Amino acid sequence: MTGRHGISCSRSRAFPRPVRATVGRAVALLVGASLAVGCGVVPGVTGGDGDDGTITVMTWAPQDTDATNKPGMPALALAYARWINSRGGLNGRELRVLNCNERNDSVTAAKCAERAVDEGAVAVVGSYSQHADSFFPTLESAGIPYIGGYGLTAAEFTSPLSYPVNGGQPSLLAGLGRELADKCGPVSLVRPDSIAGDELAPVLNSGLSAGGHAEVRDVLAAEDATEYAAPSQRALEHASADPARPGCVVPALGDRTSTFMDSFRRRGEDSGVRTATVLGSVDQTVINASGGKSGPYEGAYITGWYPVASDKRWDGMKKVINTHAFGDNRIDPADAGVQTTWIACTVLRAAIESIGDGEVTARSVRRALDNGLSIDTGGLTPELSWDYSETFAAVGLPQLVNAEVTLQVVRGGRLVSARTGFVDVTKTLQRAELR
Repeated sequence: MTGRHGISCSRSRAFPRPVRATVGRAVALLVGASLAVGCGVVPGVTGGDGDDGTITVMTWAPQDTDATNKPGMPALALAYARWINSRGGLNGRELRVLNCNERNDSVTAAKCAERAVDEGAVAVVGSYSQHADSFFPTLESAGIPYIGGYGLTAAEFTSPLSYPVNGGQPSLLAGLGRELADKCGPVSLVRPDSIAGDELAPVLNSGLSAGGHAEVRDVLAAEDATEYAAPSQRALEHASADPARPGCVVPALGDRTSTFMDSFRRRGEDSGVRTATVLGSVDQTVINASGGKSGPYEGAYITGWYPVASDKRWDGMKKVINTHAFGDNRIDPADAGVQTTWIACTVLRAAIESIGDGEVTARSVRRALDNGLSIDTGGLTPELSWDYSETFAAVGLPQLVNAEVTLQVVRGGRLVSARTGFVDVTKTLQRAELR
């Protein structure tokens, strides 16, 4: 592999030990099960990267599968391109967005990356995939930057061509554990019985132990379960073991979290046990569908990467959705994937605008991001800059530049801020690495 500023041709990497033993697979929380293949292009914007000056990028995410789906991410990217082009483009160049359905499938994820190369994409932006080993080798060989992935894989925090805008699942779980340490009695974690799920408990424990709390009860559940009666009973029994201090149950099941809550609410309604989870497993739509203020999420603590969806800092994104998404109901402004794509597009725009009249290529976009460009996201994140950091490199996360999370709580059926500002979980992640 070449250095940070060159093109890397190696396979994507897992976290080095000891990080791999604790944090590594936690970033693959929301694993897919679909074996379907197929990659398509949604022609939201015309043109191709080439002599006409059009700038081509790609976004991919699973859609129409039996596991986690994120159709709002590519839909938001298309709306963003329409907005940019209505304003004259980027430095006078039209922005073209390719959309690929990676179907939660490794073969299709690789085909999406190959399509990005074939179409001359200068970046992959705001995308969701757990199959880093399938798509990163192709992107690295072509030198195409991966901007604003969802934080699911180790390679998103180690590949020199990756530019993550959040701290991924590890930061959410570490932050949640830290918050629950002084708010809960016994804590139960309900997570997938999978390779990815195996490392969720150690990261959550890093936050709990920072607050002097005992470790979680690790409750395994089938990855493709259609009901969770047995896991919810085991979780509840542990969380309610101390009558003097009611505990908390943390479901970390991605799109299956709502299915779990249907089983859990029938058993834990009068137990005093509360729930807590991470954004991406629960959002305002899920809270509304489960009964709002009378539902099982009332009082639940939820960690997120960004401010709550009602925060005025999202007004710019909402305006673009209202005026350029044409009623596309795939786009939910409260969805963490949509929010991540908006920030990733903000990063792309800043990088291209910094190039000015120069040629926009994958190489020039990387160079702009690698040379200390500091990007203001309007307060949605800290300023983003991918300068080398000894702090994060020391814990095996050299591309991590944002280890801050927000704490939210469900009050009156609404997801609201539980604490002003962001919480930095850098030290908590360091403790996880050392365990």
